[in-house]
Amino acid sequence: MPGIEMLKQNKYLLYITILFLLQFIPVNAQDVDIVPYLKKIESGNGEEVKTALVDLKEDHPNSPAVKFLEGVLTENGQEAIVIYQDIVDNFSESKYADAALYRIYSYYYALGLYETADEKLKLLISEYPNSPYVKIAQENIAEGNKTEEKKSENENNVEMKPPDEKHVTAEDKFTIQSGAFTSLENAESLFKDLQGSGIFSRIVEKSVGGTTFHIVYAGKFTTYGDAENFLQVINTKFNITGRVVPIPW
Repeated sequence: MPGIEMLKQNKYLLYITILFLLQFIPVNAQDVDIVPYLKKIESGNGEEVKTALVDLKEDHPNSPAVKFLEGVLTENGQEAIVIYQDIVDNFSESKYADAALYRIYSYYYALGLYETADEKLKLLISEYPNSPYVKIAQENIAEGNKTEEKKSENENNVEMKPPDEKHVTAEDKFTIQSGAFTSLENAESLFKDLQGSGIFSRIVEKSVGGTTFHIVYAGKFTTYGDAENFLQVINTKFNITGRVVPIPW
């Protein structure tokens, strides 16, 4: 796992990008200026902003700016997506709509749901063709393709080692993707809960557009059917919405 400072740097890189872009967009009189709050998050004062968010939501319950700020502060990826989707669906003219759509794209891309991510990217391009996030997303895809090509070359050139019994065996083909978090602490909490119940689990990091997602996987299965049967158990027991995926490591 990378050092704490590196994790913080990755976590807030997208906030810095958002801050830079928002400074060039005029704030309407009815908008709430959240740039100062984003700056506080970027400087590591997220808890202070969370406290302020309570009053902001009460005073401006229908503000897309406040909703976007809430999304940024929401560390559970699935919950954040609901907030961002609300902005896209109901505040499409807001200056935060393209940023929210980009965050949705990033989440699905990080989870490996490339078809869904591609749909979100196409929507971003069609609805907001001049958005700077279009270029950021396209550059991310290009960089990801280069990384995958390099990874493939390395796998072909490196002598295969015996599998680690603590991880997977040659017969293990599937696992359950249990959650994706921007907060390492939240990911580790689920990881520990799974491990405490005797379930093999692993955290894999994936960076998309400067945001680091900590993806938690549970179990290792030989067949898709075995994984799917266990999926119902784990979803109920841990109150999650997991899905069966090929083992990614």
